[in-house]
Amino acid sequence: MEELRKKQNPVTLFTGQWGDMPLPELAVKAKSWGYDGLELACWGKHLDVQRALVDDAYVVEIIGILEHEQLGLWAISNHLVGQAVCDRIDERYEVILPAHVWGDGIPVDVNDRAAEEMVATAKVAKKLGVKTVCGFTGSPIWHLIYAFPPVSPEMIAEGYNLFGVVWDGILDEFDEEDVNFALEVHPTEIAYDIVTFQRALDAVDFHPRFRINFDPSHLYWQGIEPVELIRAFPERIAHVHVKDAAFQLSGRGSILGSHLPFGDVERGWDFRSVGRGSVNFEEIFRALRQINYTGPLSVEWEDSTMDREFGAKESLDNVRKWLWPAAGQGFEKAFAHE
Repeated sequence: MEELRKKQNPVTLFTGQWGDMPLPELAVKAKSWGYDGLELACWGKHLDVQRALVDDAYVVEIIGILEHEQLGLWAISNHLVGQAVCDRIDERYEVILPAHVWGDGIPVDVNDRAAEEMVATAKVAKKLGVKTVCGFTGSPIWHLIYAFPPVSPEMIAEGYNLFGVVWDGILDEFDEEDVNFALEVHPTEIAYDIVTFQRALDAVDFHPRFRINFDPSHLYWQGIEPVELIRAFPERIAHVHVKDAAFQLSGRGSILGSHLPFGDVERGWDFRSVGRGSVNFEEIFRALRQINYTGPLSVEWEDSTMDREFGAKESLDNVRKWLWPAAGQGFEKAFAHE
């Protein structure tokens, strides 16, 4: 696996949408499609954080499954637990959290256990030999996104201060393990655009372990030009999700989703299989090359109208098209006099 990790811009498959499929089965499929590796989700049937924390044989088993298929591992992800660290907890979280994190369901206790589980995730990442944990932070102020009833600046500042206190401590633990935390800049998180990531960065005092899991789909549907996040924080890009989206604004629904499920024709936007939406991946890949990003390009496949196995293979083929060889020299050199 160490040799595999030297590969530049490996194309991996994020396993979050495949949590119902046993890891050995998914590994075989991913290899047959041509993926270089997997990004393991810490839910479903792929990676149990608490078991990996205490059972070295389990860790060896996971590594063995990947090595048998010659698949690399560059990152693990714990979005679901991370969401509960700073969120205002309600009954929805019992569905997405491990039973030991949900526990008594008392909100402040759930927040505390979620923070502890994220620290445990960093320890598991180190045991697996990876340097990046991707995930969410949650947000104590997302419910204040629209400023009515009136929201005071002090309320927003208090939310960022709370995030800073909680996550600065978690990030210190990540630093102890020599692991980065890569926030997927995303609605419902403390940072969902360039302005709010800057404020989150300030809140953790520019902690060196606070990085970005760049996912253009969530920026695109908000009306943000995704490459601007890359250009604003080039040194913070630690991981990349390749996911597509498209507007379907009919004049009836808005970009807020209208409380409709993904796949509903009246939603104002939806996710698409990679290459079948409107995200400009060519410009994104150019921007990543310009900042010398050599890390994983992890396909996060989501498309409500497509078979996922067909979509995973097609998405990989599309990503490969954008990975053209780098120029050995500028084209204008051909006109230079010797």
